[in-house]
Amino acid sequence: MPPGEPLLDAATEAALLADARAAQQHAYVPYSGFRVGAALLAADGRVFTGANVENAAYSPSICAERTALPQAVIAGAREFVAIAVVGDGDGPCTPCGVCRQTLYEFAPDVLVIAAGATGAAARYVLSTDLLPHGFGPPRLHASARPPEGG
Repeated sequence: MPPGEPLLDAATEAALLADARAAQQHAYVPYSGFRVGAALLAADGRVFTGANVENAAYSPSICAERTALPQAVIAGAREFVAIAVVGDGDGPCTPCGVCRQTLYEFAPDVLVIAAGATGAAARYVLSTDLLPHGFGPPRLHASARPPEGG
C-alpha cells in the first residue's frame, strides 16, 4: 500500500478479519470447495458480512463481497472504510474483478485487507492498487442517467 494511505488500527483490523473468517464458515461451495468470507466496515462503524454462495449453473453464484455490500446498502450504509476478504488456500485472497467494480461504485478508496488460510494479510487501496482507472459514477454524464422514478 502506498505511503500516506489510511490504515486501520490493529484491533479494528483484527476484528474485521475475525468477522470475515466467521462469515467464511457459512459459505456454500459444493463445486469449488473454496470458501470466502468478507466483512465490510461502514464509515459509521457497522460491519456487514458475507460469504460466497455457489450455484450449479455457475453464473448465478455470488462472491462474499457481493453478499455483504447489498446488506449494507439495504441497511442505509453508503460510505465504507475497509473490507476484509478471507479465502481458503495460502496467501491473500483478493476480490475478483466483478467485486472490485461493485465496491468501486460506493468506495473507490476502500482499504482491502486480504488474507488466506495461512500467511500474512496484505493491504491494498482499491482505486490505486486493485482497480486503477476504474469506471465509476463520475464518468457518467447527467444526460446518460435514467430519469428518476422510471
